This record gives sequence, C-alpha cells and structure tokens, in this order.
Amino acid sequence: MNKACILAVFCIGFSGLAAQMTLIRELLIVFSGNELTIGIILANWLVLEAAGCFIPGRLLGRRTGVAAAFAWVVILFSVALPVCIYLTRLAKPLLGISVGEEAGFPVIMLVSFATLLSVSVLHGASFTLGCRVNALFSGSTDSSISRVYIWETVGTLAGGVVWTFLMIPFLHSFQTAALLAMINAIACLALLIPMWLWQGAARRMTTALAGLLLGGIGCAWLLGAVEYVHQRSVQAQWEGQRVVHYENSVFGNVCIVESSGQYIFFLDGSPSISIPVPDIGQVEAFVHIPLLAHCRSENILVLSGGAGGVINEILMHKSVGRVDYAELDPLIIELVKEFKTPLTEAELADSRVTVSHVDGRLFLREATLDYDVILVGLPGPDDLQTNRFFTREFFLLAARRLREDGILAVRLPGSFTYANKELRNLNSCIFHTMQSVFQHVRPIPGEGENLLLASHSEVVAAIDASLFAERLEQRELSDSAFIPWHIEQKLNPGWEPWFADFIAGGSEQHNRDFQPLGVFYSVAYWSSLLSPSLRPWFARFQRLRMTHVLAASAAGLGLVLVLRGFRRRGGGSGIPLCTATTGFAGMVFDLTLLFAFQSVYGYVFSWIGLLVAGFMTGSACGALLTNSARSVNDRTLFRAIDLAVAGFAFILPLVFFLLQPYLEIPSALPYLRWLFLLALFVAGLLTGAQYPLANRLYLKRDGRYARTAGLLYGADLLGGWVGGMAGGIVLLPILGLPGACVAVGLAKLIVFTNFSLAVGEGCER
Repeated sequence: MNKACILAVFCIGFSGLAAQMTLIRELLIVFSGNELTIGIILANWLVLEAAGCFIPGRLLGRRTGVAAAFAWVVILFSVALPVCIYLTRLAKPLLGISVGEEAGFPVIMLVSFATLLSVSVLHGASFTLGCRVNALFSGSTDSSISRVYIWETVGTLAGGVVWTFLMIPFLHSFQTAALLAMINAIACLALLIPMWLWQGAARRMTTALAGLLLGGIGCAWLLGAVEYVHQRSVQAQWEGQRVVHYENSVFGNVCIVESSGQYIFFLDGSPSISIPVPDIGQVEAFVHIPLLAHCRSENILVLSGGAGGVINEILMHKSVGRVDYAELDPLIIELVKEFKTPLTEAELADSRVTVSHVDGRLFLREATLDYDVILVGLPGPDDLQTNRFFTREFFLLAARRLREDGILAVRLPGSFTYANKELRNLNSCIFHTMQSVFQHVRPIPGEGENLLLASHSEVVAAIDASLFAERLEQRELSDSAFIPWHIEQKLNPGWEPWFADFIAGGSEQHNRDFQPLGVFYSVAYWSSLLSPSLRPWFARFQRLRMTHVLAASAAGLGLVLVLRGFRRRGGGSGIPLCTATTGFAGMVFDLTLLFAFQSVYGYVFSWIGLLVAGFMTGSACGALLTNSARSVNDRTLFRAIDLAVAGFAFILPLVFFLLQPYLEIPSALPYLRWLFLLALFVAGLLTGAQYPLANRLYLKRDGRYARTAGLLYGADLLGGWVGGMAGGIVLLPILGLPGACVAVGLAKLIVFTNFSLAVGEGCER
C-alpha cells in the first residue's frame, strides 16, 4: 500500500510539471507572450496551488476516506486539464480579440488565472491529501510531509525530462493531456484496488471511475477523438481564418492561415511571414537602403526573417555574391518550401543563398567571413530571444564581423502619430546602445517602423536621395518592381534631426544581455497601447535603481531591530515568513537562470522542462538530505540554510561576471548549458532543503500535520508568486540579473536576522 501511495505522489509531480509547461505554451501562443509573461503565468500557477493546498486540501483532509478523496482530486485534475487547454484556445474569440491582435498584461493575468484555476487548485489540494494518505499508510506523521514533498519533486524531475524529449517533439497538447490522464488513472487504481473489498461502496465507485477514465481516454485516442478535439479547438482559436497547418516544434508554434492564395505564417501567435506578397514597402526599405548605402554589397548576412521577400530583394543587386541566412527553427523553412510560391522557390533555390539552421548569434561567433551588410530581420526586442540582437554584446559581435565600411541594419517600432514616452525610451535605449559600439548610427524614421543603420564608416551618414537614385541607375535597379520614391522620402535630411528631438529626454541606459532593458521598454510601449491604465506603473518601475533597494533594505533591517527591541515576549516563530522568502528566492533564481539561458542561447523553450527539472532535482535532494539529518539541531541547520540562500544570491552575480568571457567562445557554449543545470540544481538544493526543517520545527508548535502542510506549502508558493510577479516584470529587466539576485540576498538577510533574534529571545516554542 505504501508503494502505491508513493507511485500516486510521484504521478502528482509528473503530471503537474507536464500540465504546467503545456498550459504555459498554450497561453504564450494565444497571447504572443514573452518571458515576462512566463513569470506572470508561473506566479498565477503558484498562488492557485497555494490556495489549493491550504483551503480545499485542508477541508477534504478532515473527511473520512482520505484515499478516495485523494483519488477524486487526481481524477478531477486529469479531466480539468484538457478543458483548460480548450478554454485557453477560446480565450481570444470569447474576449473579442481578433487574430494577430496583442493583449495587455491585465488580460493575460486574468485569462491565465481563470484558465489555470481548476488545474492548479486541484494540484495543490492533491499535495495536502497526499500527505494524509502517506501518513495513513506509513504510520509516521512527522516525516510524511517531507516524504511526499520529495517524491512529488522526483516526479516533477521525470515530468520535465519526458516533456522535453517526448511530449514537445511528438505530442500536441491534447495528446499530452490524454497521456497524463491515463497515467493518473493507473496510479489511482494501484492505490484503490487493494481497498476494493473492504473500504465500502464509495471507494468502489471511485475505483470504477478511475478505471472508466483509463478505458475512456484509451478508446478516445484510438478512435481519433483526441485528434478531433485538437483540430476543432485550433479552428475555434483561429476563428474566421482558414488554417492550413498548425504544428509545434521544439522552438515554438507555427500556424499558417490562407486566404485567396496568400499565406501568412504566425510564429507563436505573431504574424511573421506573408507570401507570395510580402509587406513590400517595409521590405524594400529594410533591404535597399543599407545595400545602396554600401558602395558595393557582396557578402550579406540575414539573421532571421529572410524567407518570403527579404532575400528576393537582396538578390536584385547583381553585386551580391553570397547571402548567408540564419534561421533557428528548421520547421519554418520546411513549411515555406511545402507551401511554395514562385517567390520563395526562386530565393531559396538561388546558388548564392546558404540557409543555416542555427542561432544567429552563434552563427556570428563561428563565422570566418566578413560581411558588407548584416540585416537583423526581427521587429524589435519584444522578448529575451529577440532582445539578444539589440544588446551591446551583440553589437560588439556584429562589429567584429563587418568589413571596414560594413553596415548593420536593425528595425524598431516607430510612429509619427503616437510617439509617446514609452516609444521614445525604447528607441533611445537601443540608439544609445548602438552608439556605444559604432562611430556612426543613422536613424531612418517611418510610420510603423524605424530603421537604424550602424557602421564605423561614414557611409551611413552619406546616403541621401540623390546618391540613392544614382546607385539605383548604376546597379540597373531603377526599372525594377519596387518604387524608389517611397524610399527616397525616408532619406529626407530633415528626418535625422526630427529623430534626435524625438528621443531627447529618453532613456540613455544601455541594453545588455543580462540587463534586458529593451524588453522592459518594449513591453511598456505595447502596454501603453493595449492597457493605458498601466502606464503610470511602468513609469514608476523604470525609475527603480539599486540605491533604492539598498535604502529599502537598510530601512527593513532597522525596522526589524526596533520591533525586536519592543517585543521581548511572545510572537511567532517566523518560520512561515522564512519559508515564503525562500520560495520568493527560489522563483527569482529560477527565472534569473532561465532568462540568462535565453539570453545566451535563444531557445529556452526547448529546454525549459529540463531546466525546471534541474531545479526540482536539487529541491528533492535538498529535502531528502535534511529530512534524514536527525543528528543536527533543526534550528541551527534551518538558520544555516537561510544564510546559505542569501549567500547564493550574492555569489550568482559573480558567476555571471566570470561567465562573460566564455560566451564568446563557440566551442564552450555546448558545455555551458550544463553549468546552467548545475546552478539550477544548487539553487533548488538550497531552497528545497529548508522545507522539511520548517515542517519539523512548526509541527513542534502546532502538532497538526495537515494544517502545517497547507500553511508552509502555501507560504512557499505565495513567496514564489511574489517572485514571479515582482522578479519577472520589474527586478530582472530593470536591475538586471545580477541586481535582482542582490535584492533577493538582502531580503533574505533581513528575514534571517528577524528569525535569529526570535530564536535568541525564546520566541520559538
């Protein structure tokens, strides 16, 4: 019986991680979200789990028939997951948001909260009930919470590995949900079947229900019902559109809609490629201005977004002898070839074009060829994956791969009619970051899109309408399909001083890999359009500096000392507060290393399950170690771990600093991925080690293990929620990854001081 209970708890962790990752992916596709959105979704998941383990878990735990109640919760969780996936895909049609339209943070927060509600609450409730079931069968109450925590975490590790290597590449979301339902049904049957004869009619009914779930899901899969539901939900999600292809890859989601022979490729919900007729005006300006600014464009590098028009325009220049095109996701090129048009066939079949399925920055690091023009085919630093192509580190890398008079071209959002301060900060930040690397940066404003040209040569400053027309004639392009006048308009000499006036007073901070201000300013800009009520909050957030954190920390420490001076008797032990701040630290550590991985590699989503699993493995090992450490004083070890968490927060920035030189060595990058896993393991080890100690210490005060499990697990998850919201949206983008870690370390030191003084005063009973 105890083995069956362990199996059930293991399946809780396994299915919880897989469900979480699946719903994150679905929400990111629906709302074209970025890594900051991941923080919001994870935070909502955690706070709902906290509610689940503290409220329904405790209420159900008071009833008789705990094993049956546990099985009911697991079965309901399994049924709720596909319902939540379907509702997630219906979110935009239900809210009246059209295809391709962005959604603001309030909408993302509310929709993710609503769609995660049932799954997260039920998963949280299963933890508390799992503790009671384990205590019932093992006969030990003081270690049952820690045992369940450890085995659930081991299940989470397995879920991360299986989701990364099996579920992402081979299963869509409804197939994943069906597989999880069958696994959970088997676990419930293993737990309940031994009680079939002696536990009464209610337990028999629950056992029959688990068997029905297993058989029903298996039949639905074999008969094609699971695939049917998937296809119906896709059509509902893309209401009014003819979806001709929908597929997930390890790098993202690709959806293709067709109308009157025109194909639009949506990558993670955002329109990216339009064939056979692209956005001619923007494509022509993006390609021809930098190529004509250069005296003789021969070697061209396109980093993403080349298929479907950009390469075709490049090949119009007869001087071009080589076009290297780096596109990370091979699925994009495969589908461009599958839904072929004369334009895409011509550009990809040209002998001068070489397509490489590799990250653009890695391609630049390994390149041996110097280029005349480098075109960054991304619309702006909307997320950490694209932000990597708008940072000082990237500009330094690009400068080394350009010839003496080479040109780098990037695009940013721009507008003449709605040039607000958020757009000013975004353009000013990237402009000044480029200026810190290149001697000459030429802005070319436009409605909808600004083009920035950078070079160490004066070629970008020399291009004007007359030189543009002259080179059109020289290169025999004046009779081509594009219309020169709309590009010549952009070269009016008045636009450069206009842009200087526009960004005056904007942010002059530099966008960095580990301080992604570009993402924050981009999110602030889009939020100003979609959720104007958030503008004052973003304005306050961007003023945050490390000096403010230091001042707040000093004030907090002073407040603790003053309050302890007046409070010599009574008071709480501070254990829930320590547990909450450790949860906060764990979430910030998790997000910090996920953000850093994305900044270095650009494909965190294919590894996110494995990275989260690395953190959870550390948590399981930490909990296992302290759960078995009975010879050491619990209070002493608890304080030592609290101090170690603070120490790790201060050490992590040093690791980032020491890591920086190795990021420029291509041969080192494959091995550095394991360093990220190691860092996540250590972070999980420290944060997970405190939980069993917190339970033992609090049980001495309270004695009720269900209440203790709910309170402390809830405190841990609530701390994680604060870490996801504050860390993901404010601390990491504004203070940078090292600054956010320092802020966490200072917070932990204050709580450590409070707890140590409480213990010293005899407050702990």
